[in-house]
Amino acid sequence: MKNILFTILILALSTFSAFAQLSSTPDTYDTENGALTVYPINHGTVAFTFDGKTIFVDPFGGAELFSDLDAPDIIFITDIHGDHLNPETLTALDTENTTFVVPQAVADQMEVTGAETIIIGNGESAEVMGLPVSAIPMYNLPVDDPDSRHVKGRGNGYIINFGGKTVYLSGDTEDIPEMRSLEGIDIAFVCMNLPYTMDVNQAADAVIEFQPAIVYPYHHRGQDINEFKNLVDAANVDVEVKLKDWYSE
Repeated sequence: MKNILFTILILALSTFSAFAQLSSTPDTYDTENGALTVYPINHGTVAFTFDGKTIFVDPFGGAELFSDLDAPDIIFITDIHGDHLNPETLTALDTENTTFVVPQAVADQMEVTGAETIIIGNGESAEVMGLPVSAIPMYNLPVDDPDSRHVKGRGNGYIINFGGKTVYLSGDTEDIPEMRSLEGIDIAFVCMNLPYTMDVNQAADAVIEFQPAIVYPYHHRGQDINEFKNLVDAANVDVEVKLKDWYSE
Protein backbone atom coordinates (compact mmCIF):
# COMPACT_ATOMS: atom_id res chain seq x y z
CA MET A 1 0.00 0.00 0.00
CA LYS A 2 2.82 2.38 0.88
CA ASN A 3 4.52 1.64 -2.42
CA ILE A 4 1.30 2.43 -4.32
CA LEU A 5 0.85 5.72 -2.46
CA PHE A 6 4.51 6.61 -3.07
CA THR A 7 4.11 5.91 -6.81
CA ILE A 8 0.97 8.07 -6.99
CA LEU A 9 2.78 10.88 -5.18
CA ILE A 10 5.73 10.74 -7.58
CA LEU A 11 3.42 10.81 -10.60
CA ALA A 12 1.50 13.76 -9.16
CA LEU A 13 4.69 15.69 -8.47
CA SER A 14 5.96 14.94 -11.97
CA THR A 15 2.74 16.23 -13.50
CA PHE A 16 2.83 19.37 -11.34
CA SER A 17 6.46 19.92 -12.31
CA ALA A 18 5.62 19.75 -16.01
CA PHE A 19 2.92 22.38 -15.64
CA ALA A 20 5.00 24.45 -13.23
CA GLN A 21 7.52 24.99 -16.00
CA LEU A 22 5.01 27.09 -17.92
CA SER A 23 5.74 30.80 -17.90
CA SER A 24 4.90 33.89 -19.87
CA THR A 25 8.54 35.00 -19.97
CA PRO A 26 9.44 36.45 -23.38
CA ASP A 27 11.82 34.61 -25.68
CA THR A 28 14.42 36.39 -27.82
CA TYR A 29 15.85 35.16 -31.12
CA ASP A 30 18.69 36.50 -33.25
CA THR A 31 17.89 37.64 -36.78
CA GLU A 32 19.82 39.31 -39.59
CA ASN A 33 18.46 42.66 -38.37
CA GLY A 34 18.82 42.31 -34.62
CA ALA A 35 16.75 40.70 -31.91
CA LEU A 36 13.20 39.41 -32.31
CA THR A 37 11.40 39.11 -28.97
CA VAL A 38 8.27 36.98 -28.59
CA TYR A 39 5.76 37.84 -25.86
CA PRO A 40 3.07 35.24 -25.02
CA ILE A 41 0.06 37.34 -24.02
CA ASN A 42 -3.23 35.47 -23.84
CA HIS A 43 -5.03 32.62 -25.65
CA GLY A 44 -4.37 33.38 -29.35
CA THR A 45 -2.70 36.72 -28.67
CA VAL A 46 1.02 37.20 -29.13
CA ALA A 47 3.23 40.29 -29.37
CA PHE A 48 6.61 40.87 -30.96
CA THR A 49 9.24 43.57 -30.76
CA PHE A 50 11.67 43.86 -33.64
CA ASP A 51 13.80 46.57 -35.22
CA GLY A 52 12.21 49.33 -33.14
CA LYS A 53 8.66 48.13 -33.89
CA THR A 54 5.99 46.69 -31.62
CA ILE A 55 3.61 44.21 -33.22
CA PHE A 56 0.42 42.71 -31.78
CA VAL A 57 -1.48 39.73 -33.18
CA ASP A 58 -5.18 39.39 -32.31
CA PRO A 59 -5.11 41.64 -29.21
CA PHE A 60 -7.62 40.21 -26.74
CA GLY A 61 -8.16 40.18 -22.99
CA GLY A 62 -7.87 43.87 -22.17
CA ALA A 63 -5.33 46.61 -22.79
CA GLU A 64 -3.73 46.03 -19.38
CA LEU A 65 -2.11 42.87 -20.73
CA PHE A 66 0.01 45.10 -22.98
CA SER A 67 0.99 47.64 -20.34
CA ASP A 68 4.68 46.70 -20.46
CA LEU A 69 4.85 47.25 -24.21
CA ASP A 70 4.87 50.37 -26.36
CA ALA A 71 1.86 51.32 -28.45
CA PRO A 72 1.62 48.96 -31.43
CA ASP A 73 3.12 49.96 -34.75
CA ILE A 74 1.35 47.02 -36.44
CA ILE A 75 -1.68 44.95 -35.46
CA PHE A 76 -2.47 41.73 -37.32
CA ILE A 77 -6.00 40.34 -36.99
CA THR A 78 -6.83 36.88 -38.25
CA ASP A 79 -10.62 36.56 -38.08
CA ILE A 80 -13.94 38.13 -37.05
CA HIS A 81 -14.55 36.20 -33.81
CA GLY A 82 -14.33 38.09 -30.54
CA ASP A 83 -11.13 36.45 -29.36
CA HIS A 84 -9.40 37.81 -32.49
CA LEU A 85 -11.26 40.96 -33.44
CA ASN A 86 -11.92 42.28 -29.94
CA PRO A 87 -13.39 45.81 -29.88
CA GLU A 88 -13.05 46.20 -26.10
CA THR A 89 -9.30 45.64 -26.22
CA LEU A 90 -8.73 47.57 -29.44
CA THR A 91 -10.57 50.69 -28.29
CA ALA A 92 -8.51 50.75 -25.08
CA LEU A 93 -5.19 50.56 -26.93
CA ASP A 94 -3.39 53.53 -28.46
CA THR A 95 -3.81 52.78 -32.17
CA GLU A 96 -3.55 56.32 -33.53
CA ASN A 97 -0.30 55.48 -35.34
CA THR A 98 -0.99 51.78 -35.90
CA THR A 99 -1.09 49.99 -39.23
CA PHE A 100 -3.71 47.25 -39.24
CA VAL A 101 -3.26 44.14 -41.41
CA VAL A 102 -6.54 42.29 -41.81
CA PRO A 103 -8.68 40.17 -44.14
CA GLN A 104 -11.66 41.82 -45.82
CA ALA A 105 -14.18 40.26 -43.42
CA VAL A 106 -12.39 41.88 -40.48
CA ALA A 107 -12.13 45.24 -42.25
CA ASP A 108 -15.90 45.14 -42.79
CA GLN A 109 -16.51 44.84 -39.04
CA MET A 110 -13.72 46.96 -37.55
CA GLU A 111 -14.82 49.91 -35.44
CA VAL A 112 -11.30 51.07 -34.59
CA THR A 113 -9.07 52.89 -37.03
CA GLY A 114 -5.37 53.62 -37.09
CA ALA A 115 -2.94 55.32 -39.40
CA GLU A 116 -3.53 52.75 -42.16
CA THR A 117 -5.41 49.53 -42.87
CA ILE A 118 -3.90 46.99 -45.25
CA ILE A 119 -6.37 44.38 -46.48
CA ILE A 120 -4.93 41.12 -47.78
CA GLY A 121 -6.57 37.79 -48.52
CA ASN A 122 -5.46 34.19 -48.68
CA GLY A 123 -2.49 33.79 -51.00
CA GLU A 124 -1.71 37.50 -51.11
CA SER A 125 1.41 39.26 -49.84
CA ALA A 126 2.38 42.75 -48.74
CA GLU A 127 5.30 44.62 -47.23
CA VAL A 128 4.31 46.23 -43.95
CA MET A 129 6.79 48.70 -42.47
CA GLY A 130 9.60 46.75 -44.10
CA LEU A 131 8.29 43.33 -43.05
CA PRO A 132 7.35 40.87 -45.82
CA VAL A 133 3.95 39.37 -44.96
CA SER A 134 1.93 36.59 -46.59
CA ALA A 135 -1.67 35.64 -45.82
CA ILE A 136 -2.22 31.89 -45.46
CA PRO A 137 -5.60 30.10 -45.48
CA MET A 138 -7.14 29.07 -42.15
CA TYR A 139 -10.32 27.02 -42.02
CA ASN A 140 -12.11 24.00 -40.60
CA LEU A 141 -12.44 20.64 -42.30
CA PRO A 142 -14.24 19.43 -44.29
CA VAL A 143 -13.84 22.49 -46.44
CA ASP A 144 -17.39 22.26 -47.82
CA ASP A 145 -19.13 22.05 -44.41
CA PRO A 146 -21.99 24.62 -44.56
CA ASP A 147 -21.96 24.90 -40.75
CA SER A 148 -18.22 25.51 -40.48
CA ARG A 149 -17.11 27.91 -37.74
CA HIS A 150 -14.22 28.98 -39.97
CA VAL A 151 -14.95 28.93 -43.67
CA LYS A 152 -12.12 28.93 -46.17
CA GLY A 153 -11.22 32.38 -47.44
CA ARG A 154 -12.66 34.45 -44.59
CA GLY A 155 -9.74 34.57 -42.18
CA ASN A 156 -5.96 34.70 -42.51
CA GLY A 157 -3.09 32.89 -40.98
CA TYR A 158 0.09 34.92 -41.46
CA ILE A 159 3.71 34.32 -42.35
CA ILE A 160 5.92 37.25 -41.32
CA ASN A 161 9.60 37.57 -42.16
CA PHE A 162 11.53 39.24 -39.33
CA GLY A 163 15.02 39.80 -40.67
CA GLY A 164 15.25 36.37 -42.26
CA LYS A 165 13.44 34.66 -39.38
CA THR A 166 10.16 33.28 -40.74
CA VAL A 167 7.24 33.21 -38.30
CA TYR A 168 3.94 31.41 -38.98
CA LEU A 169 0.73 32.22 -37.08
CA SER A 170 -1.96 29.65 -37.76
CA GLY A 171 -5.06 31.56 -36.76
CA ASP A 172 -8.10 29.32 -36.17
CA THR A 173 -7.64 26.30 -38.39
CA GLU A 174 -7.45 22.56 -38.63
CA ASP A 175 -4.50 20.63 -40.07
CA ILE A 176 -5.19 21.86 -43.58
CA PRO A 177 -3.04 21.01 -46.63
CA GLU A 178 -1.78 24.59 -46.80
CA MET A 179 -0.30 24.23 -43.31
CA ARG A 180 1.13 20.77 -43.92
CA SER A 181 2.92 21.93 -47.07
CA LEU A 182 4.72 24.86 -45.42
CA GLU A 183 8.50 24.89 -45.70
CA GLY A 184 11.28 26.84 -44.03
CA ILE A 185 9.30 28.01 -41.00
CA ASP A 186 11.57 29.02 -38.13
CA ILE A 187 8.89 29.72 -35.51
CA ALA A 188 5.28 28.51 -35.65
CA PHE A 189 2.29 29.33 -33.47
CA VAL A 190 -0.23 26.51 -33.86
CA CYS A 191 -3.75 26.44 -32.43
CA MET A 192 -5.48 23.43 -30.88
CA ASN A 193 -8.84 23.65 -29.12
CA LEU A 194 -11.86 21.53 -29.86
CA PRO A 195 -14.52 22.02 -31.09
CA TYR A 196 -13.35 25.25 -32.69
CA THR A 197 -10.11 24.22 -34.40
CA MET A 198 -8.31 20.86 -34.04
CA ASP A 199 -7.17 18.50 -31.32
CA VAL A 200 -3.61 17.92 -30.15
CA ASN A 201 -3.26 14.82 -32.35
CA GLN A 202 -4.10 16.73 -35.53
CA ALA A 203 -1.86 19.62 -34.51
CA ALA A 204 1.07 17.35 -33.66
CA ASP A 205 0.69 15.36 -36.88
CA ALA A 206 0.73 18.56 -38.96
CA VAL A 207 3.75 19.94 -37.11
CA ILE A 208 5.61 16.67 -37.59
CA GLU A 209 4.95 17.01 -41.32
CA PHE A 210 5.95 20.65 -41.90
CA GLN A 211 8.63 20.67 -39.20
CA PRO A 212 9.09 24.24 -38.03
CA ALA A 213 12.31 24.70 -36.09
CA ILE A 214 10.33 25.92 -33.07
CA VAL A 215 6.62 25.57 -32.33
CA TYR A 216 4.50 27.27 -29.71
CA PRO A 217 1.13 25.64 -29.03
CA TYR A 218 -1.30 28.53 -28.47
CA HIS A 219 -5.07 29.09 -28.59
CA HIS A 220 -5.29 25.79 -26.69
CA ARG A 221 -7.77 26.32 -23.87
CA GLY A 222 -8.87 22.96 -22.49
CA GLN A 223 -6.28 20.93 -24.40
CA ASP A 224 -3.32 18.98 -23.04
CA ILE A 225 -0.27 20.71 -24.50
CA ASN A 226 2.02 18.32 -22.65
CA GLU A 227 0.50 15.54 -24.74
CA PHE A 228 1.14 17.64 -27.86
CA LYS A 229 4.79 18.02 -26.87
CA ASN A 230 5.10 14.30 -26.15
CA LEU A 231 3.68 13.42 -29.57
CA VAL A 232 6.05 15.76 -31.40
CA ASP A 233 9.06 14.68 -29.35
CA ALA A 234 8.26 11.00 -29.91
CA ALA A 235 8.38 11.52 -33.68
CA ASN A 236 12.10 12.29 -33.40
CA VAL A 237 11.92 15.28 -35.73
CA ASP A 238 14.04 18.41 -35.42
CA VAL A 239 11.28 20.53 -33.83
CA GLU A 240 11.56 22.27 -30.46
CA VAL A 241 8.23 22.59 -28.63
CA LYS A 242 7.95 25.70 -26.45
CA LEU A 243 5.27 25.52 -23.75
CA LYS A 244 4.13 28.87 -22.38
CA ASP A 245 1.48 30.12 -19.98
CA TRP A 246 -1.26 31.65 -22.11
CA TYR A 247 -3.89 31.33 -19.38
CA SER A 248 -2.41 32.70 -16.19
CA GLU A 249 -5.81 33.94 -15.01
